[in-house]
Amino acid sequence: MQIRTLLAGSALLALLAGCAAGPTDDRAAAPEMDDTEVVYQGTLPCRNCDGIDLDVRLTGDEQSAAEERTFSLQATYREHPQNPPDENYAGNWEVLGGTAADPDATVYELTPDGEGQIYYFLRVDDRTLELIDPQRRRFQNNEMLQLQRQ
Repeated sequence: MQIRTLLAGSALLALLAGCAAGPTDDRAAAPEMDDTEVVYQGTLPCRNCDGIDLDVRLTGDEQSAAEERTFSLQATYREHPQNPPDENYAGNWEVLGGTAADPDATVYELTPDGEGQIYYFLRVDDRTLELIDPQRRRFQNNEMLQLQRQ
């Protein structure tokens, strides 16, 4: 395996294992989303398995009250030697403004209820979200970390 793939896989595994930093307070307005549920799906790389199927469902829009902006996230591991259970999270999402490279970018912060991983997704375009790190930086293999709107 290439070192980049190993590093990216390790970083992704750390994110999925719950090693991300806490929420930030720099909220910003985002492009409008429909009131209905929006679904994004994709398969992320996995160091020890054939991939991680990710299903993210966002409900509400930036005009909604915080408790009305909800999400559910399901992560399923393909052919993992330890056969871990699916990871299921639900909670609220916020819109953050900017990334390290693009101050005008839109980032969604998904914070689960109770304990769980906080996820950060860059809105690449109307149809694509990309998993990014808690400091809002893109990974080198960013095209492998993208989810497509269904």
